[in-house]
Order: sequence, then C-alpha cells, then structure tokens
Amino acid sequence: MQLPKKLVVIGASTGGPGQIEKIIKSLPVLRDTVVLIAQHMSMDFIPSFTKRLKELSVNTIGMAQDGTFIESGNIYLCHGMTSVKKDGYGLKFQVELSQQYKYNPDINTVFNSLVPFAQSIEILGVILTGIGDDGVDGCKQLSLSGVRTVTQDEKSAIVDGMPSRARKEIQNIEIADTQTIQEKIRSFCS
Repeated sequence: MQLPKKLVVIGASTGGPGQIEKIIKSLPVLRDTVVLIAQHMSMDFIPSFTKRLKELSVNTIGMAQDGTFIESGNIYLCHGMTSVKKDGYGLKFQVELSQQYKYNPDINTVFNSLVPFAQSIEILGVILTGIGDDGVDGCKQLSLSGVRTVTQDEKSAIVDGMPSRARKEIQNIEIADTQTIQEKIRSFCS
C-alpha cells in the first residue's frame, strides 16, 4: 500500500444526496485519487445510497470499514466516527459507532483526521449544503494546514447552514455554485 497522491473529502447534510449523485456521476476514472464522502444519513440508508451511487459511477464505491486500507481509485462513504490513520506506507480507516455523537457520520472527525496528511497528499476539502456547522471546524483546520477548500454559495445551497458557517469562518475558502464545484472536483481528480 502507498499513500494516494490526491484525496477529495466531501461533507454534506440536508439536501446533499442529490448533489453528491451529480458529483459522482461527473467524475472521470480515478487513478491516483481517493474520494471520501461524509453525508449525514441514518445508518439504515447508507447501504442503499452506496448502491445508488455505484449505479452512477465508473469508479469503485463502498462503505468505509474499520481496519480496511484505503485504495486509490476508490470512493468511500463514511459512517459513524470515521477517521483516517497511517499504517505502514498506506492509509487505513478507523470506524467507531458511537451514540454520543449526534451526526452519522461525524464530518469534523473525518476532516480533522486528514490534517496530518496535508503536506504529503494533495487534498481538496468540500462543504456542501446542510443544517448546522458539522464539518466547518475540520475544514478550517485543513485550510489552516494549506489545503484547498471549497463551499457552496448561498443561492445554490439547498440549506445554507454549513456553507454559511464555512464562508464566515474559513478565511481562504473558495465559494462557488453547485455546477462550478462539480467542475472543480472533476478538474482536481483529472
């Protein structure tokens, strides 16, 4: 196993599934890139959402599993308390199911776990539509570590809670509509 060259991490909540479907459908074949998706969703629905995304994608899609190595060219859906750890020369998922956290998955946990890799992997952090502020702190920490970050503009966010907080709290975040974000992700992955 070796580290991927590029990694896209996407956090979304209310209104996110449709936007994520469009992003996944637009992606080219991933070679040296990994995509992590943290979409707030009941655990009961994540397997069917994963199946739906598989039907739309030319890439391999699966759920993050505890102890599994992360492979370039794959798209993973996070759940519970998903974090990424270095193991030898590669990256591995650590997944814990916890009742004490109100979000499934916890977006901040995913984003914050990537901060140690900001200098060795080219990362793109994306905050999409959603209620509240989950993911904003993690995205801010990535940005402070030199990672490129993007969020939606007010007009294109179905629910502007998370994007609004990201725009206010993350100094250098790029702000774009849904279509432009798709293009930025596709370009980053090419």
